[in-house]
Amino acid sequence: MITLTESAATRVNKFIANRGKGLGLRLGVKTNGCSGMAYVMEFVDDLQAEDTVFESLGVKVIVDPKALVYLDGTEVDYAREGLNEGFKFTNPNEKARCGCGESFTV
Repeated sequence: MITLTESAATRVNKFIANRGKGLGLRLGVKTNGCSGMAYVMEFVDDLQAEDTVFESLGVKVIVDPKALVYLDGTEVDYAREGLNEGFKFTNPNEKARCGCGESFTV
């Protein structure tokens, strides 16, 4: 299961509204960074047959089965800290993060 905090759901809904279309948000992983994996987010206009769809606070979160192994149980938050703002991931599958915070290991 993938969940969004209220702050993240509000932000995603604003992005989709500004975009003018979209079924939801795809959450995935890619090979990247010094620890091996990085989170990837993109809007979804069409579902694929193999997609798993979760609904959290009115937002559809779409994950393909290969990524779900790494992301199951993740909570997505959106926070503003000083001049920085962005999505933050609390993933119970993470074993370590790199020093720069851009990638993780499972």
